[in-house]
Amino acid sequence: MVGDFLLVGLNGMTWAMAVFLVAAGLTLIFGILHILNFSHGGFVMIGAYLTYTLINQTSGPTGIFVFLAVAVLCAAVVGVLGYVIDRTVFERLKAVDDSYSLIATYAMLILCEGGVKLVWGPDFIALPPPAGLDGALLLGDLFIPSYSLFVILSGIVVFLVLDFWIHRTRSGKVMQSVALDPWMANVLGININAMFTTAVVAGFALAGLAGGLLAPNQSLSPGLGGTYIIQAFGVIIVGGIGNVRGAFIAALVLGMIDAFGTVYVPEYPGIFFYIAVAGILMYRPQGLLSGIR
Repeated sequence: MVGDFLLVGLNGMTWAMAVFLVAAGLTLIFGILHILNFSHGGFVMIGAYLTYTLINQTSGPTGIFVFLAVAVLCAAVVGVLGYVIDRTVFERLKAVDDSYSLIATYAMLILCEGGVKLVWGPDFIALPPPAGLDGALLLGDLFIPSYSLFVILSGIVVFLVLDFWIHRTRSGKVMQSVALDPWMANVLGININAMFTTAVVAGFALAGLAGGLLAPNQSLSPGLGGTYIIQAFGVIIVGGIGNVRGAFIAALVLGMIDAFGTVYVPEYPGIFFYIAVAGILMYRPQGLLSGIR
């Protein structure tokens, strides 16, 4: 009984950290630019496909450190794409209505899906976990996949790094001031355009990193961009849009509710995620936390 409870909790944690990895870059961009980037899932997908391609270029079995290096490299490549998107798209969206931002970013998601079909084709492909993460740990009767522990650890590390940057570094504190009052930050001599660009590049790099780290966790297809994006939006809305700490807490709460709900009411898998989102927002419409923190 206890083992089953722990296993469900482990599944909930794995789901939570996987979704947080996707949501981290999404909430960072919204916290600074106030743009809901629908294309975020598309760049997570590109990061996953790039990881698949680079891993297949290596000779012999891929170890954990090679896998991590490839994921970081893909994060850098997607970050560069983010810079291009910022210069060509986001720069033009700052002075227009939010509806135009939604349309533009959704159009980019469609372009990402089309680009993936063009380069990699429409078929499903799979990337096995690297050597060292393809096994499992046995704790008594509890069977714990190594890759699940890796995803959980990755989500926690990304959160701690982001939290440290935002709250403990000068650039992070400047980023908070720009998010709260860009006009005053500009008056004080802060280059707000540079801060905007930094947020976009960091957000896209996080998307690429998430795609790379999660690539072995699912079949890759041109529809992958929409796999996590709904859950990621739910997490950042419940957590308080633009709040990294809120997104982390919301991912944990929603992950546990979804995991236990799916086990105890298997006739309606996934429905408890939406029930939890609706219930929390009815009680706290501003989210668990608010603002970029």
